Amino acid sequence: MKSWIVRFASLYVFNVVVLLVIGLLTPAHVGWAVIWAALVMALAELVVRPLVTKAFQSAAAKSAGERTKTGEWLVQAVIVLLVAAIVWLITVLLSGVDLGGSWFWAFVLPPVIITIGWFVYARVSGRLEKTAGDLYDRADASLSARSGADAAATTPAAAGRQELNDGLTPEQRKMLDDLGKS
Repeated sequence: MKSWIVRFASLYVFNVVVLLVIGLLTPAHVGWAVIWAALVMALAELVVRPLVTKAFQSAAAKSAGERTKTGEWLVQAVIVLLVAAIVWLITVLLSGVDLGGSWFWAFVLPPVIITIGWFVYARVSGRLEKTAGDLYDRADASLSARSGADAAATTPAAAGRQELNDGLTPEQRKMLDDLGKS
């Protein structure tokens, strides 16, 4: 569960940046809709993108033996751009992003920007997710310590819940603490 939360959070923040870049480089008006649009885009990337990519790749695999290396690269590039276009269309339809300009500015350039964003995200996602994971662990540890201190100070039932959290009895915790002191 933690990995999904961390992945979603880092993808959401990255999508905010991508949508702001789209708003700067195209006539599309993102504005405050960026908050909702990034959520829609992140969900589309986590759910729709793998399904559509798999469908397009399985359709393209039927004729893969007939293509050269360059032809195969072009087919894969077109698949990525089509998937980005589908994700962009879902984002536009389900959020308040206002398209402006011609069809090129509205439907061709944003998927190219999204594709470039995916490439950059693939390069930095390890570091982003590690940082987000560290923040998640710190927040979880802080909440656990706070609830652990509250539980120890209250009732035996609360102490039992604390025991369920780490699997140690109070005696075992005390023995481990004593081992650490010597």
